[in-house]
Amino acid sequence: MEMYDNLGIVGEGSYGTVMKCKHKETGSIVAIKKFIDKDEDRNLKKIAMREIKFLKQFRHDNLVNLLEVFRQKRRLFLVFEFIDHTILEELERYPRGLEGKRLRKHLFQIIRATEYLHSNNIIHRDIKPENILVSESGIVKLCDFGFARTLEVTREPFTEYVATRWYRAPELLVGDKKYSKPVDIWALGCLAMEMTTGIAFLTGNSDLDQLHKIVIKVGPLTLHQQELYFQNPEFAVARLPEVYHPSSARKKYPKLNPLLAELVHSCLQIDPIDRTSCTQMLNHHFFTKDQFAEK
Repeated sequence: MEMYDNLGIVGEGSYGTVMKCKHKETGSIVAIKKFIDKDEDRNLKKIAMREIKFLKQFRHDNLVNLLEVFRQKRRLFLVFEFIDHTILEELERYPRGLEGKRLRKHLFQIIRATEYLHSNNIIHRDIKPENILVSESGIVKLCDFGFARTLEVTREPFTEYVATRWYRAPELLVGDKKYSKPVDIWALGCLAMEMTTGIAFLTGNSDLDQLHKIVIKVGPLTLHQQELYFQNPEFAVARLPEVYHPSSARKKYPKLNPLLAELVHSCLQIDPIDRTSCTQMLNHHFFTKDQFAEK
């Protein structure tokens, strides 16, 4: 850290802190993620190494750039390009949701980043407002790859992981370990709703409550998901609600622009097989009308 002046903390988490810093020689502004001093914490080390691996391997206009990695006094430091603010901060500034043009531009870039990851058989697994950076010029970048995973050809079951509950797909909540790219698509649907309305769509205070909210607002679990649900001793005693849901996207999400309602509806499908893909989303009329996607 001798080469940098610390200009203040811009983020904190269970892993450590993110600081805004200035390089003493070049004057360039960067963001430095400082991991907490827990060499004995295997999970923390795994998260850090995974993030470094992915960001060194993959480059895209809509992924945050990792500039440097160094250790000092047993602590690991990751140096990133500094980007002005997050989607979460934008939503705090615009509590009723983002204006239509801004929403479309931001959402398009987020999907582009996710499409790039998926094309390389990577799932992010933690898409949420605070993990999306926005520059002053409107460039959007996905960050925080500590939970990202490669989809192996063997498709061995994934282990449990802890990420933000509100954006977790139903298959994750019931404990299905054979999940794939559709978990990111579900998160994109939740994100699109939040960016549009300014309010998080599914705000469960436990995994059980999250599942209840999904069933009430989106639809019933699949038979396979129900089997997994009742195998979980924490869930088995609680019956899931039975709610009628209109099949039409416009009736299901009446407050949304009709085209955006279709897009969200295609993401928020209970069965992961029925969910859309990033490529299909980018080619949806919500983005292709008026040649928006070509601009």
